[in-house]
Amino acid sequence: MGLEGPEELEQLAFKKINEGKIKDGLKLILRAARGYEKEERKEDAARLYKYLGFVLREKAGLIEKARPFLLKSAYLYIDLIEEEITRLEVDIDTLDGYCSNVLEIFLTLKDERNLRKYAEEFAAIYEDLGKSYQDNDDISMAIRAYESAYRYYEITDDIESYKRIAETLIALYGQAAEERLKKGDSRGAAEAFYKLASFIRAIFGYDIHFIEMMDTAGKNFEKASKVAYSNGDLDETTTCLVKAQYAYLLAKNYNRSKLIGINTIRMLYQIISSHRSRGDDEKAAEKLVELAEALIGVRKIEEAMQAYKSALEIKSDLCFRVKIRLAILKQFAASKGDENILEEVEKVEYYASKKNYMKALELAENTLQKMSELEEIRNMLYEAEGIYQ
Repeated sequence: MGLEGPEELEQLAFKKINEGKIKDGLKLILRAARGYEKEERKEDAARLYKYLGFVLREKAGLIEKARPFLLKSAYLYIDLIEEEITRLEVDIDTLDGYCSNVLEIFLTLKDERNLRKYAEEFAAIYEDLGKSYQDNDDISMAIRAYESAYRYYEITDDIESYKRIAETLIALYGQAAEERLKKGDSRGAAEAFYKLASFIRAIFGYDIHFIEMMDTAGKNFEKASKVAYSNGDLDETTTCLVKAQYAYLLAKNYNRSKLIGINTIRMLYQIISSHRSRGDDEKAAEKLVELAEALIGVRKIEEAMQAYKSALEIKSDLCFRVKIRLAILKQFAASKGDENILEEVEKVEYYASKKNYMKALELAENTLQKMSELEEIRNMLYEAEGIYQ
């Protein structure tokens, strides 16, 4: 075909796949993956071997044919992890991407032994990184590393280890909250208190310790909204108010949550109208999603789904889908005092914070599907998204 490099092969492969010529496309994907591997471009090779394995397994049902490609991908990612951790400056987001790919592959292959083995190894790598950042007084990087260690220890069901990491994160988030309060950064402090509450829940459950810390987060979000309002920043004002509404909701401070929700809804209608009149559709869409969140918080589900549908008509965004599912799950967790749902919410928020909206959406959707009590809301959500059951 006169094609030289793997890039051209990959480009042609996806062209064939998009044209419906799946078999021809996959053959080219394999050639491109081998080409990348020959050129020592491990990340590109790993990506294509994984894609090939997933298509063979999920779309064609060829489980045994998919296995060697998925394993090839996993071990290339493991090589990349080893290379990354020997660097002078480790990129923990890149590292996290490699680790997540390895675990996703072993989970897909139902290889419990390797899933646990590598989750433990990755947790230990991130715990060491966290200690190193902590020793250098880099609190924000230490927090990011320890949070990854916490998630990996969770996969292994190593309760002792993930509670130990949770205690470390409580101390670090406490330190971060204090520093931000000293600087007059109410929103930054509120975000830290919100995260602090999550790790307190991991140790004590959905009890008074969690409730008090979440209430503190709510107060600081509310304070941040007043600062934003005094600066004439109405967009930031409503963002902080919706965060306050949900922090108070999770703190079971229902009256405060409802009052803030009702006032925020009024403000949002005016702000959306203002953005639309200026022709700023993208900002209007963001605020429509915020309006939907505020409405879910006060249980006005039908109105919420109308606002959400309007947002999607302007801009279809995975982030929006994650936010609305989180609002539904938080509202339900707060009303039931359900710690298990809250645990799932925290996992979704972790991936959303890393902008891995695909993974966040998958986790949120799985949790939503398990809740028979949410069937009616779920159907309304799908209708707003144009998915009819």
